[in-house]
Amino acid sequence: MKGRVYLIGAGPGAPDLATLRAAEVLRRADVVFYDSLVHPDTLALASRAEKFAVGKRSGRRSTAQQFINKRLLDAVRRHDVVVRLKGGDPLLFGRAQEEIDALRRAGVDFEIVPGVTAATAAAAELGVSLTRRGLSRHVVFVTPRAAKGERANDWAAAVLAADTAVLYMGAGLAQSIVADLVARGMPGDTPVALVENASLPGRVAVVGTLSDLPELARLSGDGPVTVLFGEVLKESAATSDEIQALLKQA
Repeated sequence: MKGRVYLIGAGPGAPDLATLRAAEVLRRADVVFYDSLVHPDTLALASRAEKFAVGKRSGRRSTAQQFINKRLLDAVRRHDVVVRLKGGDPLLFGRAQEEIDALRRAGVDFEIVPGVTAATAAAAELGVSLTRRGLSRHVVFVTPRAAKGERANDWAAAVLAADTAVLYMGAGLAQSIVADLVARGMPGDTPVALVENASLPGRVAVVGTLSDLPELARLSGDGPVTVLFGEVLKESAATSDEIQALLKQA
C-alpha cells in the first residue's frame, strides 16, 4: 500500500473544536471521505484534497459501509494521505471498527485522531458537568438504534444503571424511549435535556423531565440531537409551562 489512512474525528460541529492534529492532517490530505455532519469550514481545511461525501443519516438513503471500506482501500493504493472524516469522535457510534478491521485485513497503515464527542459538547451548552462529586460517579453513552440483524440492544438497562446517561440518535424515538424507561422503573420526573446542533450558532437546548421528552423532541429540527438524563440536570430544569411556551413559539 502506498500511504496511510487517518480516521479523524471532526468534533461536534464547530470547526474550531476540531483538534490541532486533525487540522494538520487535513491540510496534508490527498483525498477525504467525509460524513454528512462535518462542517464545511472543517472540510475546507483539506484545501488540496479530493473530497467525497459518504455520510449516513438515520432514516435516509446512506452510503453502504462495505462501499466506504472499498473506497478507502482503493484510495490508499494511490495516495499518501487518505482521510476518513467523521463527526464527533470516530470511536463513538461512528462504525469505525468496521473500517479498522478492513484496513487491518488489508495490511494498511492507519492512525486514529480522536475528536470531541456530542455528549461533552451538549453538556457544555447546558453548563452542566456529566459527573459530579457525591451525585454522579458514572456516565453511560448509549443509542436505542440497532441495525437489522444485530443482537438485541438493551440500551434501557444501561440508562437505568447510570447516574448520568447520554442518548445518541434517539430524538426521533422519544415516545418509545419514555414508554420503555417508565415501564422499567424510571420516574417520570427524572431530569432530561435535549441539545440540537451543539457548538453551532443554531443550537437549541431545552431541559425538562422524562415525561416531557416527546414535547422537547418536537422543538428540534433537522440537526443532530443529543438527549441527556440524570440528576446533574436538575438545577437547570425548565417547568412544563416554559416548555409549552417554547412549543407555541416553534
